[in-house]
Amino acid sequence: MIRQPVVAGSFYPAESEELSAQVDAFLNFSAEPRKVKGLIVPHAGYIYSGAVAGEVFAAAEIPRQVILIGPNHHGAGADIAVSGAESWKIPAATIPVATSLRQQLVAQIPDLLIDDRAHEHEHSLEVMLPFLLRRQPELQIVPIALGHLSFADCLRLGGAIAQVLKSWKGEVLLLASTDMNHFSSAEVSEKLDFMAIDAMRAYALQQLYQVVRDNQISMCGVLPTITVMQAAYDLGARECQLIRYAHSGQVNGDNRRVVGYAGLTLE
Repeated sequence: MIRQPVVAGSFYPAESEELSAQVDAFLNFSAEPRKVKGLIVPHAGYIYSGAVAGEVFAAAEIPRQVILIGPNHHGAGADIAVSGAESWKIPAATIPVATSLRQQLVAQIPDLLIDDRAHEHEHSLEVMLPFLLRRQPELQIVPIALGHLSFADCLRLGGAIAQVLKSWKGEVLLLASTDMNHFSSAEVSEKLDFMAIDAMRAYALQQLYQVVRDNQISMCGVLPTITVMQAAYDLGARECQLIRYAHSGQVNGDNRRVVGYAGLTLE
């Protein structure tokens, strides 16, 4: 089965030449990429979050295999759902799933279920693929969508993923997909967003979870972020560096209701 694109033509261009030109415009090819354990990247339409995403992707070396973990916005399927597709299609390219790695993850993580219902209409991982493919032409992916999990569930899942990767031959990058606070004023959103970002930069996962919950920050990918940060920590990451922050009001001029975007590396 090939998973077909669902947001080409809305979140990003459906025409391949236009898409390539837009991705290249967002990528800073003068940057010196470095080895990282993980990335935290926004997933809005490229016009809004593409510049942040591009700067993060340019900052990191992208290995052949990437585990992408994002929120399940639609709520369909299992709470920890890996795509069962053989490949994911984007304009002018078809990206293979790393089937052996997926098989190993499913075999060792009982709660990780193959369930394509969670991915059928989900955009949070699809929008990463044109950037990843541009940076790594031999890309293979393992797409995972998360639903309703507790903080402890996220820690367990992150630890279990790290255990698989410790014995896996070959480098694997972890990627968490998230936007920050939604639809508050720019002033309020920036305040809330940096409460969460400060916890991330301190690598304080309990603090991140508590800050988001107690202040009702609508950070849609907080659970994928905690999961990836835990996995990266178990694999040796100790620093979370903010590469760039922005919000939608800086693009459309409407600062009354903005969405925040943060790009970070785990090293």
